[in-house]
Amino acid sequence: MQQWVQKYKGILRNLKPTYWLYNLSNLGKLQKNKALYKKFGVHKSVWQSIGHADIKTHSTDVPWMDKPTITANEIRQNPLFQQFSADIQEQLLAWPQNGYLILKGHFLSKAEQINAEVERLRAQHKVGFNFTGRKIMDAWKESELLNTVFKDERILKVFQFIFQKKAIPFQTINFVYGSEQKAHSDFVHMTTEPLGYLSAMWIALEDIQEGSGELEYYPGSHNLPYVLSENYNTGNNGLMIGKNNYENYEEKIAQLIQQHNLKPHYFYAKKGDVLIWHANLLHGGSPIKNSNQTRKSMVGHYYADGVLCYHDISQRPAVIKENN
Repeated sequence: MQQWVQKYKGILRNLKPTYWLYNLSNLGKLQKNKALYKKFGVHKSVWQSIGHADIKTHSTDVPWMDKPTITANEIRQNPLFQQFSADIQEQLLAWPQNGYLILKGHFLSKAEQINAEVERLRAQHKVGFNFTGRKIMDAWKESELLNTVFKDERILKVFQFIFQKKAIPFQTINFVYGSEQKAHSDFVHMTTEPLGYLSAMWIALEDIQEGSGELEYYPGSHNLPYVLSENYNTGNNGLMIGKNNYENYEEKIAQLIQQHNLKPHYFYAKKGDVLIWHANLLHGGSPIKNSNQTRKSMVGHYYADGVLCYHDISQRPAVIKENN
């Protein structure tokens, strides 16, 4: 059923009962949410739709480097700080202002292996593009190599430092071409209570060329307020996700970018480089100017352990694979 949900484009994608059936088929994985629902005042069954407005008791907890009073000295004094190289330490100190860091050449030795593995999985029809025609979802579940990359110990240490909690690998996306996805925050797609306990990495699997739909991101935008389903016109009702829900969200984000005069940076990465970003950092895929140019890449999303995880945009609980 998961593969059908990923590929289907029609009206059932906007019908909440479609997701209820999917949730019921994964009820065992959702049972742990019962205690979290009670803690956060969610008066629903774990298989039902859930959005930010359903949370009645909000946590005052925030990721430690999101606190407005955080100082560079506090970050330096953290016991885990010394495990990182000088370059990563410098970028962690700038995380509160920038909301991202770059690990140069981190997966250089594995990039071509990853590309070959994705092609093998596609040829064997074990994975394929989802309804967008651009995204290959969760190929890590079909490959020991991709699973190893997704759970790379050095990457997990960075997320653990950012969260001050264990990092839980949740989802991968592989790309052959640029997404051309408009600017957005991952947090409306993968949401947490308390707020902010999500992060992501983007691996360049080839040298990224100008005009290929290169990744764009907006430094410092993570410090803007989160845009969630109460903050724009979703068109949602009891049974349906609004037809223009995501378009209206993108318009809201575009307004914020203009309002705050945010300027994009473009990630002209070398093969193996990794961009790690904050849950709320605005980013997207720039327009593809050369249709023959690939932009091979792999994304991983990670939740923090022990938080409530859901998808505010589609009003459903996150189904997290066990034994991470």
